[in-house]
Amino acid sequence: MLKISAVIVAHNEEKKIADCLRSLDFVDEIVVVLDKCTDQTKEIVLKFTDKIVEGSWNIEGARRNVALKNATGDWVLEIDADERISAELKKEILAIKDSEPCAFTVPIDNYIGSRLVKYGWLRTLGVLQRQTIHYRGLKIYDEDKEIHPTCTLEAKIKFLKNPIVHLVDDNIADLLARFNRYTNWKANDMIAKKKIRFSLWGGFFRLILDFKLRFFKSFVLKRGYKEGVLGVLIAMLAGLYPLVSYLKAKEKLNENS
Repeated sequence: MLKISAVIVAHNEEKKIADCLRSLDFVDEIVVVLDKCTDQTKEIVLKFTDKIVEGSWNIEGARRNVALKNATGDWVLEIDADERISAELKKEILAIKDSEPCAFTVPIDNYIGSRLVKYGWLRTLGVLQRQTIHYRGLKIYDEDKEIHPTCTLEAKIKFLKNPIVHLVDDNIADLLARFNRYTNWKANDMIAKKKIRFSLWGGFFRLILDFKLRFFKSFVLKRGYKEGVLGVLIAMLAGLYPLVSYLKAKEKLNENS
């Protein structure tokens, strides 16, 4: 029987990581990468596993690669501290243990508080599915972004049916705080890659067009309207994401000039 390793990258997740780890009682190994943790996350993790890697990384792909390199199972399940594996998904994962080497994409159920929010998400704020299981050695992340890294995956991708439960935000304030963090990281990426548009067309008008297109995609194409007023907020944040990131990048450049 082939073995499964679960890998988690965590930063100050003392409030959520215990329930995540409890949902992994079916795996053969748990590897946790602690990134700049200053709370009780490590003490909680030690109750479940001693395979801990501590360090400090600014690039998301780099810390995720550390987690993958420290996994020893045949299969690797990537999960975040605010995610849970349901009993139904657990059975589905166990059923694929002896499959030929490949990768699996899993649906994601995103919750804000106790509310399941199914519509309106764009990738910058939330995803409805994610490639999260793969045969070890077939995947490596690009180490060029602080947020939303791309990866190289040399495997056929298959799909599972049951979703991961993702407690993405505790409430609206938490959603707004996450938007603030994400746009900070995106601004840093824009500066690093010199993707700051200064021309009138490339800057001002392009950002307005981006806002309109992203709002339409979130609210209409992704059916955010089904979430009511919350769908309006999610669409607004989706539209504002490039604009706010751009303004933060310019602000950082002005501060450093």
